[in-house]
Amino acid sequence: MTTPEALGFSSDRLRKLDRFLAAKYIETGKIPCAQVQIVRKGQLVHQTVLGHADLERKTPAAEDTLYRIYSMTKPITSLAFMMLVEEGLVALDDPVSRFIPEWKNLGVYAAGTGPYLMTPPARPMQMVDLLRHTSGLTYGFQSRTNVDAAYRKLKIADTHGPLDMDGVIAELAKLPLEFSPGEAWNYSISTDILGVLVQRISGQSFESFLKDRIFTPLGMTETGFSVREDQKARFAACYNATPAGGLTLQDDPTTSPYLTAPNFHSGGGGLVSTAHDYMRFCRMLTGGGQLDGVRLVAPRTLKLMASNHLPGGQDLTKLSRSLFSEATNAGVGFGLGFAVTFDPVSAMLPSSPGEYYWGGAASTAFWVDPAEDMAVVFMTQVLPSSTYPIRRELRTLVYSALVDPTT
Repeated sequence: MTTPEALGFSSDRLRKLDRFLAAKYIETGKIPCAQVQIVRKGQLVHQTVLGHADLERKTPAAEDTLYRIYSMTKPITSLAFMMLVEEGLVALDDPVSRFIPEWKNLGVYAAGTGPYLMTPPARPMQMVDLLRHTSGLTYGFQSRTNVDAAYRKLKIADTHGPLDMDGVIAELAKLPLEFSPGEAWNYSISTDILGVLVQRISGQSFESFLKDRIFTPLGMTETGFSVREDQKARFAACYNATPAGGLTLQDDPTTSPYLTAPNFHSGGGGLVSTAHDYMRFCRMLTGGGQLDGVRLVAPRTLKLMASNHLPGGQDLTKLSRSLFSEATNAGVGFGLGFAVTFDPVSAMLPSSPGEYYWGGAASTAFWVDPAEDMAVVFMTQVLPSSTYPIRRELRTLVYSALVDPTT
């Protein structure tokens, strides 16, 4: 068996990571469970599983616990879209209206005039805008503007709501954009729209495309848009963090909407998965687009995805209109499906230039460090993800255990 030391890690320092998670988060009841997987050079360096997948039923978390990964769905959807780009079926500078003609006349919200009055955008929305969140679309949960409010009223991108994928497109055609495409960065349902595009361009349902082209080839047998019968006993509960530092049940795994097929297959946040399955996806990324002899995309495509695509090479603190404009995102740009650290000094994190990552609403996270040939997956189930600085703490602890770095 390969030891952590053989892969450049200190076993003692990795145990400090486990003790930190247990003492600060599990034993204090701040989070119900924690699962960490670290892979370097294609080999498992470390795995820890702590706490309970279901506090009410005293079900321990396990290596095969099933989690809601929410926005960690986005990189998978983005990769699916880039597979179609590689096939010449669509280009990054194509107007979105090429495949969504319902959006040919989208307008921009005119401040003070109400949510449905619009002015023409400076330029049409392009495919790249969806991938990098410069589309002018938004999320209803941001609760900042009249446009956000309209999204909430119509239950846009509610997986078990009244709208299917074409219904979402039709309703959004009636609403204004927050800003002209390319003008700013705003975290949004852009990746959900990529899922619609994958379906329309490929001629295959989005769910089937992911299964046939990504999940089955990579051996991701546990990942999908709903919980199968054979997975129910392993499905974790999801919790809301309380102001006092405790937890309240948010989604009971025995009555969860995830037990039934969704009406809207959300490319932005609809998947459930396991740490092992998601690490299979990450290992494909560290492998330059291939894993175990199966290639999904070419290395140059992945390199393009993992580059900062924000206009002018700016970081999120300068271009973001809403979430992720915090100082902690200095030196962090956005690629085609995930954030990209281009200046670790400004980010104040012990990471590598070119590291890319993202997380989910229930505090899950992953990152890929190409320079170190390393990937890390973290799973838990606590909303909202901004409650604790656990993601930054994990980076610090993991890199402090990497005592033989490549760079």
